[in-house]
Amino acid sequence: MDVPTDMPTSDEQTNDELDTEQDGAYGRKVGERLRAIRRQKGLSLQDVEASSGQEFKASVVGAYERGERAISVPRLQRLAAFYNVPVDQLLPREGSDGRVLDITDGYTDAGERSVTIDLVRLRELNTPSAELLTRYVQMIQVQRQDFNGRVLTVRRDDLRAIACILGVGLEEASAELDAMGLAHAG
Repeated sequence: MDVPTDMPTSDEQTNDELDTEQDGAYGRKVGERLRAIRRQKGLSLQDVEASSGQEFKASVVGAYERGERAISVPRLQRLAAFYNVPVDQLLPREGSDGRVLDITDGYTDAGERSVTIDLVRLRELNTPSAELLTRYVQMIQVQRQDFNGRVLTVRRDDLRAIACILGVGLEEASAELDAMGLAHAG
């Protein structure tokens, strides 16, 4: 008697069940990242729907965030563009629990003033130094997992690099950012 060769073996069925469980766990982690980024942006699900011209329905985004619905790669790319974050930031890290580190307390070394950069104003500027500064600030955001999109508090080491980008000394960096309409000292 011939046995059909296209029938899954019990080992293959077990592997398929394991893959399904892992896919579900990964989907939930992706959902947690999506929710964390949306919340950092200060958006409700209804805000996302309204601001996206209803491209992203609140119920669908909510299903993505709960891990109940899988998101396609093209849709993930569009959502990343909508949130103005690199697409890889919507995916959980290997070996991580999927949580987003939120650094919004303006930490600086004791006794040092913090500098907060207005990211909205920075996006409006169209100069070579603003382009370099934008790239540097985006790198900081990725490292810190801080995608609120409105402001970014920079540390003294960040300010050193910014001073180099602007071609000024460390002491003049805050004043130069202020003159550009980008920052205020805290």
